[in-house]
Parts: sequence; structure tokens; C-alpha cells
Amino acid sequence: MPSQNSNGGRGGPWGSGAKAGSDIEHLVRQGQNRLKQIIPGGGRRGVILLAILALAALGAWTAYYTVPSDSVAVVQRFGKYLKEVPPGLHFKLPLGIDAATIVPVKRQLKQEFGFTTPGARDPYQSPRPREQKRETQMVTGDLNAALVEWVVQYRISDPVKFLFEVREPGETLRYVSESVMREVVGDRTVDEVITIGRQEIETEALTKMQALSTKYAMGISIDQVQLKNINPPQPVQESFNEVNQAQQEKEKLINEARRDYNKVIPLAEGEKDQRIREADGYRLKRINEAEGDVARFSALLAEYSKAPEVTRRRIYIETLQDVMPGIRSKIIVDEQTRSILPLLNLDSQKGDRP
Repeated sequence: MPSQNSNGGRGGPWGSGAKAGSDIEHLVRQGQNRLKQIIPGGGRRGVILLAILALAALGAWTAYYTVPSDSVAVVQRFGKYLKEVPPGLHFKLPLGIDAATIVPVKRQLKQEFGFTTPGARDPYQSPRPREQKRETQMVTGDLNAALVEWVVQYRISDPVKFLFEVREPGETLRYVSESVMREVVGDRTVDEVITIGRQEIETEALTKMQALSTKYAMGISIDQVQLKNINPPQPVQESFNEVNQAQQEKEKLINEARRDYNKVIPLAEGEKDQRIREADGYRLKRINEAEGDVARFSALLAEYSKAPEVTRRRIYIETLQDVMPGIRSKIIVDEQTRSILPLLNLDSQKGDRP
């Protein structure tokens, strides 16, 4: 029984420890033997050979690089500018002799002022919150305060100037943009900055930023300056909103008055023009009628001069033709009749009256 317990202890899960230890030692010795076969002589000579192999592997690893399609690489040899390399796979002298800096020349970059978009890659796009608050505080031309947030979108137009002409060009662009925006905002009233003058501010700021970037040889091309949120400072924001509301109400009343004006005045102008045209038409009518009467009278006078009796008789008859149809009761008395009293029945004359 005791012998069975001891055998059972050797055959258990922890009983084969001595055998496993001997196997590990055997594997280590076998590896040492293979290394001695690869590196004959061993000792210091083997270490030197290993270092040479490691150095060769490191050189091969650092001898090639890839330039993305939207970028170029600026190659420096011992710190001195050597050349620009287009996109693709390229090789250079290893071990730090040549250094390649990737510059995204075809990518549009941006810097935000007063706020930060999550995931921004530009190191100068995300200042501390205290700096964000400071850079948005500006004074307008009428000595009012405003909080201005804006975005500058730009591209790297000259990689060599961008890397070597100006130290920290991204940070320099940030200072230039803030300086220009303060100057442009300071030339306008707070109403222009917040309402009607936004587009003019963007255009003027873009022109001045590009001029300074060219002057400082930053290698940057400004594409767009866009104003975002423009608000008054927090302590006066409620009062400012009340003023804006009053101004909006004022504009509303002015627009309503203009609407009524445009509704009434054109109607009166139309009636005036209509009456003037009617008066002109009546004037022309009377003139034409008068001229016609004159021409008729002149023609009649000429005929009358030729035969006065006949013309007089004709005029008399034509006049009767015009007058007699309008008379209902007609009494004709011969002027040659004498000593005859005509009977005039007044009652019948009353009945004939209209």
C-alpha cells in the first residue's frame, strides 16, 4: 500500500516536474549548439556579427518610405534640404542620413477659433479653453464687446517655405488670423458685426490674411474665412437680445408701413394718371369738335356767299328738321291770315304736356 501511494504521487499532475525541467535544459543546450554552428568562433566575434546583422536590418527597414497621394515628401540630408518627392514608394539613405517629412499639399486644413471640433488633427487647432475664450473677446468700432468665433481654411502651397522659412507656421497663422480679425471687427459697429456686415468681414479678413501669409513667406494659401457664432458677452446678452427684439419690431413696423405705402400710393398714382389721360382725351375731343365746327361754318359761309337766299332757306329747313321732332304739340298759324281768332284749348295743352 505505501509503495502504491508513492508511485501514485509520481504519476500525478505534479509528479512529472523533474522530467519537464530536464527537457527545457536540453532545448537550451540545443539552441546554443545551433548558434555556435551559425557563428563559428563564438565569444566577442559572435556579438560583433550579431550587431552587424541588426544594423543591416535596421538600415533596410529605414531605407524606404511611402508618400500618400495627397502629399509630397521633403527630403533632407544631414538636415540640409535636398529635394521634393512626389507620392509613391521611394528609397533614401538609411540610419538618419536622409530624413523625409510628409507634407499634405493637396489636403484642405483648417483652424478653428473660439471652439474645437472633436477629432481635430491640427495641433494648433485645439488651444486650451482659457485661450479659446480670450481669442474670441473683441471690441467693435463703437466700443462694444462681442464674442466672435470663426474658421480659417487653408492649404500648404509651398512645402519648402512651410517647413524652413517660418518657425511653427501653423501657430504663426493662428496669430496672424487673430490679429487680422481683431482689426477688421474693430473697424465696424456691433450691429454690422452681428447682422449685416458678416460677408464683408469675411472677404476683407481673407484678403488681409493672404497678404500677410505672402509677406511672411509662410507657404500657405488661404482658401476661406468663415464666421460662425457672434454673440455679445454673457453679462449683457439678455439686454442685447432685448435691443435686438426692439429693432426687429421696429423693422417690422417699417415694413408694414412700406407695404401700406406701396399699396396706396401706386393706386393713387394710377387714378391720377387715369384722370389726366381722361382730361387730355376730353381736351382733344373739344378741340377737334371746335375745329370741325369752324370748318363746317367756313364751308357754310362760302356757300352762303354764293347764294344767300337759297342757303338761308336751306339752313332754316335743316333747323326745323332738327327742332320739330322734339315738339309734341305743334300749332301752325299762317301769318297772312287776318281777323281770325284762333282757338287755343288750354285744357288739351295741359294733357299734352309730359
